[in-house]
Amino acid sequence: MSGPQAATGALHDWTATELVAAYRQGTLSPVEATQAVLAHIARWEPHLQALYLPRPEAALAEARASEARWRRGEPLGPIDGVPLTLKDNIATRGDPKPLGTRASMLVPEAEDAPPAARVRESGGVLLAKTTMPDYGMLSSGLSSFHPLTRNPWDLSKNPGGSSAGAGAAAAAGYGPLHVGTDIGGSVRLPAAWCGIFTLKPSLGRIPIDPPYIGRVAGPMTRTVADAALAMQVLSRPDARDTMSLPWQDIAWHEIDPAQASRHVQGLKGLRIGLLMEAGCGLPVEPETQAAVLDAARRLEAAGAIVEPMAPFMTQAMLDGMDHFWRMRSRLDLQALPAERRAAVLPYIRAWADSVAGMDGEALFRAFSQFHETRVAAVRACSAFDYVVSPTSPVVAYAAERPSPTNDPLRPLEHIGFTVPFNMSEQPAASINCGYTRSGLSIGLQVVGARFDDLGVLKVCAAFEQIRGPQRPWPEPPGT
Repeated sequence: MSGPQAATGALHDWTATELVAAYRQGTLSPVEATQAVLAHIARWEPHLQALYLPRPEAALAEARASEARWRRGEPLGPIDGVPLTLKDNIATRGDPKPLGTRASMLVPEAEDAPPAARVRESGGVLLAKTTMPDYGMLSSGLSSFHPLTRNPWDLSKNPGGSSAGAGAAAAAGYGPLHVGTDIGGSVRLPAAWCGIFTLKPSLGRIPIDPPYIGRVAGPMTRTVADAALAMQVLSRPDARDTMSLPWQDIAWHEIDPAQASRHVQGLKGLRIGLLMEAGCGLPVEPETQAAVLDAARRLEAAGAIVEPMAPFMTQAMLDGMDHFWRMRSRLDLQALPAERRAAVLPYIRAWADSVAGMDGEALFRAFSQFHETRVAAVRACSAFDYVVSPTSPVVAYAAERPSPTNDPLRPLEHIGFTVPFNMSEQPAASINCGYTRSGLSIGLQVVGARFDDLGVLKVCAAFEQIRGPQRPWPEPPGT
C-alpha cells in the first residue's frame, strides 16, 4: 500500500490514529491493544533484542487505567491508551539510565525527562525502553550493555542507531509510537534502514533534558499521521530545556489520512532541491541513488518543481565535528575510573583516544566547523521550499559492525546528508522510498526551513500517497 494501512488485520499493526479512533468509538479497549502488542513482542524479541526494561504488567495496568478513562469519556490526551516505547537515554523516574554502556552507574533517575513526562500526562502506555549503543556514539545496535539489536527486515543486518531499538521496534510492530533522539542522524538513520518514518524536528521543538547543540528528540512511527499525533504531545513546553522554542499551537491535526488528496495537491508549485551528493563521506550506492531519483520523479509528476542542488558540506566540516566529539568523549571517558572506562566498547575508546595530542587551536578550529556547517546548510537550502536527499548513502550493514566503515578513524562517513540539519536546526524527516534487490529499505530525507516542521510533515504525507507499493511489514521468524 502507498498510504496508511486500514484498521484491519492484527491489532499490533494498527496505527495510533486507528487505535484512538476505535477507543473513542468504544469498539476497542486499550487493554486489548496492549495485550496484542505484548504477545507480538514476545514472538519477536528473542530475535531482535530491541528492548530495555520491558514491563508487561505495568503496561497492562496503565492500559486498564486508560480503558476506564475512555469509558468515562475522559481521556487524558490524544494518545491515551496507545502503546509506546522510549529510548534508553530518555530518563524515566525510578529507572536507571545506562546510556547503552556498561561503564554507567545504574542509579535510578529522580524524574521523568520531558518526553517521558509528556507521554505519561497524555495517558500513553509505556511498554519498555529501547536499546542504544554506548553513549549514543554509533549508528549501530552494538552496545557493551544491551544485547546486540538486529534489523527485523534481515536479522543479519544492523537497525541503525543510535536509536537502534526504537527503529527495530517500530518496524517489527512493537506498538505504533516510539521516541528516539538525534544529534547527527540518530532517528533518521534507523528510520531509513528499518523502513519507517521519523521526524527530526527543529531544535527545541520537543523539549529535552539535557539539551545540547544539535540534539533533539523525535517520534519514530510507521506512518506520517502517527508522527504528527505524537508531536501534539511531545512539543508541549518544559522549562528544563534551556534551548527549547516558545510553544506554538501548531495544527498537527492537519496531517490526516482522510485528507490524503489535499496533501498531494499541496505539492503543486513547490520548489524542491534535489541533493544527490553530500560533499563528504561515502558515495551514494547505486540502488539508493535510483530509489531517491524515482522519488524525485514522483514529486515532479505531482506538480513540484524539482531542481538539482549542489553539495554544500565539505570533508573539513565533517572531520571538524567528528574531532570535537572525539575530544568531548575522551574527556568524559578520562573522568571515569579505569575499570569503568575499560567497559566501554573498544571502538569508541579508540575513536576518543585518537585526539589525545590535539591542542587548543586545533580544538577551536574543529569546533568552528559546527557554525560553518550551519551557515552552509541554511544558505544552500534558502533557494528552495524543501530539499530531498538520500537519508544515508548506504543501506543497512552487518549487525556486528559499529559503523559502515568499521574504522574508528573514519566513523562518520555515512552522516553527510543528516548531520548538517542538526547544526542548522532545520526539521528533517526520513520516509521509506524503496528497497534494494535483497529487500533492504531505502530512506528519503525531506528537509524544510527552520520552524517549518508541519510543512515537512505535509510533504511527507503527500509522498506517502504517491510512492510505490510498500512491502508487508516483517514478521517474526517461524510465523
